[in-house]
Amino acid sequence: MQDRLFYDNPLIERYASREMCELFGPQKKFSTWRRLWVALAEAEHEMGLPVTQEQIDELRENVDKIDFDVAAAYEKKLRHDVMAHVHTYGELCPKARGVIHLGATSCFVTDNGDCIIYREALERVRDRLVLVIDRLAKFAQEYRALPCLGLTHLQPAQPTTVGKRATLWTYDLATDLEDLEYRLSKFKTLGNKGTTGTQASFLKLFDGDHAKVRELESKVCEKIGFERPFAVTGQTYPRKLDAQILDVLSRIAQSAHKFGTDMRILAHKKELEEPFEKNQIGSSAMAYKRNPMRCERVCSLARFVMSLQSSPAMTIATQWMERTLDDSANRRLTMPQAFLAIDAILIIMQNVVENIVVYPKVVEKNLRAELPFMATENILMAAVEAGGDRQELHERIRVHSVAAANVVKAEGGENDLLERLRNDPAFAKVDVDAELDPMKFVGRAPQQVEEFIAEIVEPIRARYPNVAIAESELRV
Repeated sequence: MQDRLFYDNPLIERYASREMCELFGPQKKFSTWRRLWVALAEAEHEMGLPVTQEQIDELRENVDKIDFDVAAAYEKKLRHDVMAHVHTYGELCPKARGVIHLGATSCFVTDNGDCIIYREALERVRDRLVLVIDRLAKFAQEYRALPCLGLTHLQPAQPTTVGKRATLWTYDLATDLEDLEYRLSKFKTLGNKGTTGTQASFLKLFDGDHAKVRELESKVCEKIGFERPFAVTGQTYPRKLDAQILDVLSRIAQSAHKFGTDMRILAHKKELEEPFEKNQIGSSAMAYKRNPMRCERVCSLARFVMSLQSSPAMTIATQWMERTLDDSANRRLTMPQAFLAIDAILIIMQNVVENIVVYPKVVEKNLRAELPFMATENILMAAVEAGGDRQELHERIRVHSVAAANVVKAEGGENDLLERLRNDPAFAKVDVDAELDPMKFVGRAPQQVEEFIAEIVEPIRARYPNVAIAESELRV
């Protein structure tokens, strides 16, 4: 009951996956710190510093045994989170207590720990992104040849196909995946840099031997799964990394918002619909409603992620000299929540894409309502080929089009342009109905879908052969 008195983060309570929530949870964070202290102790032992194997074994044995109440008591007393956990760990490891954190500063565990967690989080986002790309591509393939009304400026335009439109959403995500893969390929960690990045404390441990300091850092990086550290730093890893990560996550959010908005518009037109469950209620008052709540949530969360993009940018801009601490509270909020929100967005998108409802009859109806206007160019050319004067025919089509549009807009009637043209002697030699096959207007859309899947999607599937088998997990 006591817990219900306090605010809960909706990203954790409602939206993000359990796995992503656990990744940014206290157990993961502080056990990662302890693994870093073990890696440092192992490397120092291997380099001949006074750290024994017995001490290392004791540290390793107690990595996951965290007493959070003890740590909280220490932090209240010391007002320092890292030292609180050094003391908490030391109580479990009396033999190793004196070598925990040897030569290091707080950022050794906080920053290296964050790098480990952020990289793993990016990998999870990558996998979910691949899933959505795969599912969208399957949808595009299925509906590659279903003609639909194209829209530019949100006004009727040349027809396309439902599948071709889906490739636009997919391609946005595929470019986001490229950005994410690049960022992962360049991912580095802090390493052992010391209080101002000069490694002075480690140089003292090794009696001025620069080569041994470099070797120690190399060993530690290898033990925690990184090929190399950042070349130079102040006390922290360059906060530029946070901005780069948020840039990637924001781009995914931008693509997701575009998808969600398009789906909401198409639901309004009754052409496509997100899944609507048997007992789902669309409105508490209007029982008939089928609100696109999933896509609305995608857009809502996407705006949140996009809004976070500015925070790390301002942080990197104001990290004075070798570091300031005004990054800390901000990063505790923005970085985890951006990952949690993107995780939720991709879960919802996968759920929607796997269950999109298409109404081909409505798609055809909406297309045919506008097709007469779009067919006029083909009808004009056919009439010219039959011996007519182009300029005279053009004027007749213009007059008929204006009159038909007036019937639709001013009188609320049906588009009667084709009937007007059929009854016009100038077009007597033209088979007007033959010019109305929607497939004559979609160009290479079906072929573009197939080429896109072959050239863009299949290489993604080949890179991640085991990812595209997972199921979506929509919590609410």
